[in-house]
Amino acid sequence: MGQVAWKALFLSLFDYKTEKYVIAKNKKVGVLYRVVQLSILAYLVGWVFVVKKGYQDTDTSLQSSVITKLKGVAFTNTSELGERIWDVADYVIPPQGESVFFVMTNLIVTPNQRQATCAESASIPDALCDKDTDCLEGEAVVAGNGVKTGRCLKDRGSTRGTCEILAWCPVEKRSKPKKPLLGSAENFTVYIKNSIRFPKFKFSKMNVLATNNESYLKSCRYSQEHPYCPIFVLGNIVRWAGGNFQEMASEGGVIGIQIEWNCDLDKAPSECNPHYSFSRLDNKSAETSISSGYNFRFAKYYRDAQGVDYRTLIKAYGIRFDVMVNGKAGKFNIIPTIINISSGLALMGAGAFFCDLVLLYLIKKSNFYRGKKYEEVKSNSRKSLSSPTLNGNQSPEQLDGL
Repeated sequence: MGQVAWKALFLSLFDYKTEKYVIAKNKKVGVLYRVVQLSILAYLVGWVFVVKKGYQDTDTSLQSSVITKLKGVAFTNTSELGERIWDVADYVIPPQGESVFFVMTNLIVTPNQRQATCAESASIPDALCDKDTDCLEGEAVVAGNGVKTGRCLKDRGSTRGTCEILAWCPVEKRSKPKKPLLGSAENFTVYIKNSIRFPKFKFSKMNVLATNNESYLKSCRYSQEHPYCPIFVLGNIVRWAGGNFQEMASEGGVIGIQIEWNCDLDKAPSECNPHYSFSRLDNKSAETSISSGYNFRFAKYYRDAQGVDYRTLIKAYGIRFDVMVNGKAGKFNIIPTIINISSGLALMGAGAFFCDLVLLYLIKKSNFYRGKKYEEVKSNSRKSLSSPTLNGNQSPEQLDGL
């Protein structure tokens, strides 16, 4: 490049270039452009800022603690246990009061079991036998209660029997009470204390009403009118989840208690309130009736005066409650506000680009508008460097150093 060319390139660095705008007198495209602009503006204001609160910084790393405590007493009278009073130490598992707790509502009791040999239950297919060779010694009974001894035990006059096993005898009973023994648990109450904290904003709150009245928690019950009373009736929880307590108490089930904290910290702290929802989590339908419900086994051990170990086996049916907490908090921050406004302006530019495509390529006079928008400049013709004037003379026009 020559000296003149280098000088021209250097001086061009100080030139100011502005865009050339063409005003197209086309009402259809003009209406389309305004509709696009209004749509983008409505989306930005209505959805981004009003609904989604795009002007806020958010914190979803909720820190939560849940403590539960049940209250209630039940009475039963059975042949295995006789007359008995059940309190929270008997029917609540685990007793520590965690976010997941189980309330026993029905049970099968097999008392006075000790390790000995006895006949396996006839309801177990792998225990059925015709002769001793069907009971391989030392083999565990599949889905059974013990280990086979090699003997096939039959009743008199019967051609088919069950294998003898080494186990806790007598084996577990299979008959379940038709009505739940602890059906009165429907009136038991549970205290659910939930403390939450949003670490980014250093904001903490509880779902318990801040009061010095000691009798408040003893008399209140949760309702829409008392959202800060953390005392719930078990029957109400099951009903709000769409279930029937007495039916559920017979076979057992799982209930989810959802506590949601959605807090707008631009408002007063009193506006940050817990919202509860309840749902049944176990599958209860005709197709899954075999696997529906909830139960497990546990035993209580003791030793008699002769040093023989005994146990009482309990198959417990009941309702498991899962307390789940989630939420988010938002507070005004200039950075997301600027980012969302910039995104809206970028969408405005995209709308103009869309209307340009319609104007220059999709309407009937697109060739005419393209000729007005774009100028062709040819380096080998001086005429192409000039612009037409109204009187037909060819003379270049420049904006130089205004």
